[in-house]
Amino acid sequence: MVGLPGTANALSTDVVISGVYGGGGNNLAVFKNDYIELANLSDSPVSVAGWSVQYASAAGAVFQMTNLTGSIPAHGKYLVQQAAGAGGTVALPTPDATGSVPMSATSGVVALVTAQIPLVGCGITCSTAPNVKDLVGYGATANVETLAAPGLTNTTADARSGAMIDTDNNSVDFTSGVPKATNSAGTTVSAGDPGDPGDPTPGTVRIHDIQGTGRISPIVGTSVTNVPGIVTAVRTTGSARGYWFQDPTADADPLSSEGIFVFTGTTTPAVVAGDSVLATGRVTEFRPATGAQSLTEIGGPVNTIKLTSGNPLPAPVPVVFPDAYTKTGSLEAQPLEPNSYVLDWLETHEGMRISIDQATRLVSPVNTQFGELWVTLKPGQNPTPRGGTIYKSYDDQNGGRLMIASLIGAPAANVGSTLAAGTAGPLDYQSFGGYALMATQLGTITEGGLKKQMVLPPKKAGDLSVATYNVENLAATNPDSKFAKLAQAVVSNLGSPDILALEEIQDNNGATDNGVVAADQTIAKFIAAIQAAGGPTYDWRSINPNNDTDGGEPGGNIRQVFLFNPARTTFVDRPGGDANTAVQVVRARPTSNQVSLSVSPGRIDPTSDAWPSSRKPLVGEFLYDGNKQLFVVANHFNSKGGDYPLSAAVQPPVRSSEVQRQKQAAEVNEFISDLNTKSAGRARAIVLGDLNDYQFSPAVQTLTGNGTVLKTLIDTLPADQRYSYIFDGNSQVLDHIAVSPAIKGYSYGVVHINAEFSDQASDHDPQIVRILTGCDVDPLPTRCLPGSPVVDVP
Repeated sequence: MVGLPGTANALSTDVVISGVYGGGGNNLAVFKNDYIELANLSDSPVSVAGWSVQYASAAGAVFQMTNLTGSIPAHGKYLVQQAAGAGGTVALPTPDATGSVPMSATSGVVALVTAQIPLVGCGITCSTAPNVKDLVGYGATANVETLAAPGLTNTTADARSGAMIDTDNNSVDFTSGVPKATNSAGTTVSAGDPGDPGDPTPGTVRIHDIQGTGRISPIVGTSVTNVPGIVTAVRTTGSARGYWFQDPTADADPLSSEGIFVFTGTTTPAVVAGDSVLATGRVTEFRPATGAQSLTEIGGPVNTIKLTSGNPLPAPVPVVFPDAYTKTGSLEAQPLEPNSYVLDWLETHEGMRISIDQATRLVSPVNTQFGELWVTLKPGQNPTPRGGTIYKSYDDQNGGRLMIASLIGAPAANVGSTLAAGTAGPLDYQSFGGYALMATQLGTITEGGLKKQMVLPPKKAGDLSVATYNVENLAATNPDSKFAKLAQAVVSNLGSPDILALEEIQDNNGATDNGVVAADQTIAKFIAAIQAAGGPTYDWRSINPNNDTDGGEPGGNIRQVFLFNPARTTFVDRPGGDANTAVQVVRARPTSNQVSLSVSPGRIDPTSDAWPSSRKPLVGEFLYDGNKQLFVVANHFNSKGGDYPLSAAVQPPVRSSEVQRQKQAAEVNEFISDLNTKSAGRARAIVLGDLNDYQFSPAVQTLTGNGTVLKTLIDTLPADQRYSYIFDGNSQVLDHIAVSPAIKGYSYGVVHINAEFSDQASDHDPQIVRILTGCDVDPLPTRCLPGSPVVDVP
């Protein structure tokens, strides 16, 4: 938990000022005290020890300081109580810090400062002063970020609205409303609650007026009062709590949705489904991820008046998807065409109750922790033999997919299971998965009987098996059960490969970021678990990365590791390999075709600009079957983080992460090309691992030289079987095994044991290639022809 330094006038992504009120104890005021409220927008606690909040009058000449202590929880609040007046009837929640500053009830300036030194001499430009983390000028003051927030009164406060994103414009970021304060314990008290039900008269604005006939609300940024509707569902957990409500009386325009989400932040709304309510707040557009479409919401300081309870819910609209998934270009700049495009159909029903009135097939396993699953409304669309939906190209997003996020939980079930008709709930747009049906009722799920797969024993003793397996952030601190499950798969499903390339092995203390980079305890624990499961006693090789340089979970220092069975293969050790030394291909003599590695294990060009915040390829030299030489390159290319989702607001989606993966692919291609050239094409090489990209991607084509340097084995499988991972309901390829031309006889397969199953030990399926002995001749004997060693577990 670390206090983050402030940057003058920066768009703050962690701690911001979220509320100010200066009318405490004044005439007509409910609260006895003034207050300043802070919010932590990040996923981790932030220490504010040594920080301060400082207040000045509208003229801003002299700042009065209140020192802060302690920390703000992730996505939590922090309350600073200021001076009391003579009136008021309600105390604030227990404050996290207390000052005695009498704030103005009309105009003033509040600064959040990452030091406990009074601001002096900054005039009307204090937002750019050193150590100023955030600043709010309200009312008639020029000391602001861009423009002033609304002026205060004895009965109104300013609160940061919507998702509380900082745009450095006080007038945009803050909305005036009923004073409501929250402390770090999550206790909230509103000045509008005690004994004041509010005016029960519906306002003039309806939900369809807010939603409008496009993707962006025509009245975004404005405040609305007493919007009527029936509550259809409530989200009671997390930092995006709130409720969906819907107008039971639809207008005549099919393009305007009748439902909307009311965002209450970390406060659980005091409503239930069937309540007739009036909602007051500010219309916002919440964009949950880079490039994503936005969700129209009522946010800001929200006031809800409950009129009656037990009302019937509006009838759900059955989901009927058009043929095409989306048009191209900026979707927000184009008219909605719900009868032609899936994404347009979904947008016109945003926030409304929808239903699935037909039996559907699960194309992802159920994530029981979050009650999430994906189904397909188009069962004939690119099916896999095991029940999923295959992702074949950038041009075919499989528009029959729909995510269901059950608000009532969901039982474990695997791909290919059946969801009976009867699922219903409001339609939301969220950060993972885009559009999602938030189910308040879930059809019965019938398990489809999917079997896990295993590798057949080799037919000849000289065959060498090499596998790749992303073990999903495995650390010594993980429970023994995870090690046991992964180990059992290595032995029973993978048949104890002779060489096993692992991705996402973390250091010994996992995500604890304290400078530890060694992973010997993690690896030893895994090897012991494999032995306990009946497997061989593996040896291992790896290279520790520099601390916090290779991406992945912060503090985890993930890396690739070779496990190998010394009874079946020999690792050729050559000293000198470390985190910063580049491995080279070395000829035995200037004219010789006999090659070796300069260091083994080694890393490919680790200081190149291809590898910032990403794993560097691990290269090893092995001997097998009578001292045959084999070079293995284990990879874990950079992730797709930052890419736009398939449901992005601009189509086709931007894939910005591809740029770095193409650089990485070029580095590995150059290394293998050098190996092939110096060995006159005789070097046996296997390039494998989690490449984080598809078989048809530019990065994979760059890696293989369009098939001239390496052959990707996933392409030898039937098109509907090319997958090792499931994301957003699409069965897709991220993991690969590719071989050099010198490897002629092989068998290969993806071993489906994780991605399609609820009880997965990792989110990736492993892959295996078996180099068949006696296949160095032309023509190839029948047993050397490509095949699959993989079968379903009986």
